[in-house]
Amino acid sequence: MKTKYSVNETGPRIEQFLHQVIAHAGFELTFALEPGDQTNPDFENPDLTVKFRGPDVEMLLANRAELLLAMELITQEMLRMHSDDHSRISFDANDYRAIRIEELRVSALAAADKVKHTGTLFRFNAMNSRERRVIHIALRNEHEVRSESAGAGPQRGVVIYPASMASIPDLPPLPAPSHHAPGSGDRPRFGGGGGRGGDRRPGPGGRDRRPGGGRPDGRGGGRPPFNRSGNR
Repeated sequence: MKTKYSVNETGPRIEQFLHQVIAHAGFELTFALEPGDQTNPDFENPDLTVKFRGPDVEMLLANRAELLLAMELITQEMLRMHSDDHSRISFDANDYRAIRIEELRVSALAAADKVKHTGTLFRFNAMNSRERRVIHIALRNEHEVRSESAGAGPQRGVVIYPASMASIPDLPPLPAPSHHAPGSGDRPRFGGGGGRGGDRRPGPGGRDRRPGGGRPDGRGGGRPPFNRSGNR
């Protein structure tokens, strides 16, 4: 894929903007712009990476890197990037991205194994499009299960079905995620297997099918949570 955002061409605008944000917020942070990190090319392949350091890094990474991802989003909005290009610029600190990808990959395989043994569906809590893509790619060679994105907006997550089970078009909404304290870890949080877990209220659905072995979600940013690219 051809590089669209480079350190030399796009970097100065990002630097100027982030210096202003950091100064106004009073953060104790420094950052460096680097060519895209190719550590996990199957899952992420950014043109440009912004890496943060400093005493306030833990604040950036609290609540599954909520602040880090918010800064990434407003920077992309400042650049007027199309949502399809959001994955081309990546913000990182303390190797959060690589760690998170591995956690999601392992969690996807563990959830798939559970679905195989129980014969019931498994729901992950809501996640942004990049994280949904990691789940889909991790399971693309699984033939006994399939993954689908389901839900709308900030409620959009991933459901893993046994391959022979029909999709459920109107799954009940997930419970609101509970925020945890800074430094308490960023492990993936799961929804209940089989659509269980106390959510019995009817609610709007919306899904896009991702059969095992098929193509995962396309490139796209994180939210208007981390769901920056909308409902893919």
